[in-house]
Amino acid sequence: MVGGGRGAFIGGVHRMAAALDQQIELVCGAFSSDAVRSRQSGEDLYLDPSRVYGDYEEMIRTEAALPEDVRMDFVTIVTPNHMHYAPANMALEHGFHVVCDKPLCFDLQEARDLVETVYRTGLLFALTHNYTGYPMVKQAREMIADGVLGEIRKVVVEYPQGWLSTRVEATEQKQAAWRTDPKRSGIAGAMGDIGTHAENLAEYITGLKIDAICADISAIVEGRRLDDDGNVLLRFDNGARGILHASQIAAGEENDLNIRVYGEKAGLEWHQMEPNTLEVKYQEAPRKIYRTGVGDLYPSTVAATRVPAGHPEGYLEAFANIYKNFAKCLQARIDGTDVDPLYEDFPSVEDGLRGMEFIYKVIESGQSDQKWIKM
Repeated sequence: MVGGGRGAFIGGVHRMAAALDQQIELVCGAFSSDAVRSRQSGEDLYLDPSRVYGDYEEMIRTEAALPEDVRMDFVTIVTPNHMHYAPANMALEHGFHVVCDKPLCFDLQEARDLVETVYRTGLLFALTHNYTGYPMVKQAREMIADGVLGEIRKVVVEYPQGWLSTRVEATEQKQAAWRTDPKRSGIAGAMGDIGTHAENLAEYITGLKIDAICADISAIVEGRRLDDDGNVLLRFDNGARGILHASQIAAGEENDLNIRVYGEKAGLEWHQMEPNTLEVKYQEAPRKIYRTGVGDLYPSTVAATRVPAGHPEGYLEAFANIYKNFAKCLQARIDGTDVDPLYEDFPSVEDGLRGMEFIYKVIESGQSDQKWIKM
């Protein structure tokens, strides 16, 4: 692991998710840009001190020199955005597969370079757009692909949060400080942090690509340097229309990522804060409620389900589904066997590039008098 030491949030989430299916073991790490803090974090995690490193470069070089049956198999990167590219690229160049938190990189050129490195090395790369791991998200995707909704006409996807309703970054709040800092977050704030989740979810569920956007982007809180609110009109490659709303100043909201998709025959609705439920709405028939673990569900939905119906599955389990699928693919690589295509379902480096292109086009549109910007 690179990053995720003392005081970090997402590193602990990754570790819990990776460990949930007992396919992955944390064996080494460079957990902080501060060597002392990194070693202290290694102690917290009961790791062998000889495999807790002062920086990611030392870790990658040293691990690459170890015998194949001893060294790490892949690297997870859980740093702020500006520190995604360098460790990911170095890991790939030294023969290590990569799991990386989103967004893919600090800027668009880094993202393009990283895609080239992944293609050239042929190694596995997963991006943790964790919301794609929910069973009912997979059910929705399969139903749309199966034609249950008919031709898709309208997509409404929202991600409101309220935690940045005030200028929290002016305090000692670590998560707010780096997310609102252009030097660490990149050109976008809310749109990079959560807008990309909404973009990824819309494309994942529908199977469509966003073709053009028209954006209104704002920094509502006085003194904030990056956007904290945005509203985006979408046009998809099949002609469907859509709306994407992402905000971190929606006071009272927690993490209410939700999506509604409407086709010529039916619509569906899913909410991240009630993830075990998928509602399908028919024009001339009663609505139907699908529940995780209940009834005749698609194989990908079943494969993403761990516990009996009625036992809530949530954020960590969805996150773990990405790690499980990645681990299955990596184990097949190690064993020289074919992998079940069911397990190839995790966000890729190409999805990461799509996310970075979305960020740049949204900011371009938001700063332009031109109405529509092509993706």
